[in-house]
Amino acid sequence: MSRLPDLDTDDLTAPQQALYADLQNRPEIQAHGLVGPFAVWMHAPALGVPMAQLGTGIRFEASLPANATEVAICTTGTFFGSSFETSAHRPLALRAGVDAEALGRLFAGDEPGFTGDEAAAHAIATELLRDHRITDATYADAVDRFGPQGLVELVTTVGYYALNALLLNGFEIPLAPGMDDPLP
Repeated sequence: MSRLPDLDTDDLTAPQQALYADLQNRPEIQAHGLVGPFAVWMHAPALGVPMAQLGTGIRFEASLPANATEVAICTTGTFFGSSFETSAHRPLALRAGVDAEALGRLFAGDEPGFTGDEAAAHAIATELLRDHRITDATYADAVDRFGPQGLVELVTTVGYYALNALLLNGFEIPLAPGMDDPLP
């Protein structure tokens, strides 16, 4: 059960109504309704609007390959133990071509064995989350793969999903109906 009260969409303030209207076009909302971080943002729409815009940029407008994006998101969600984040992004990662067994190892806390762009995204996310820095070797590999723009997008992805994981965990946001927790 969430620590935040459910909002009645008939009683939303004008800023909440504007955010709610903007969120209706997102595929996540269409699939699951107003759950997860979206439900949290509704309680602070002045922050929710830019969060939603940044999320749209990361997921739908960035140059980073979808498989690398989803590996970074799943790595971040796993680091923070965010069941909602990992559950929501596991199917998106699979759809982007990420190996199911590698994801299973990641979620279990084992070395996932990603290769190529996915290994680079995992290394960037892991180093940032664990060490708060990126080693020269990891940086060089990632910038060769993704370019400066892609690397900025990758680091931004890790930061954005770290914030979402903290929101989800801090407010104890439960899984939506039909979601399965991939974390042990």
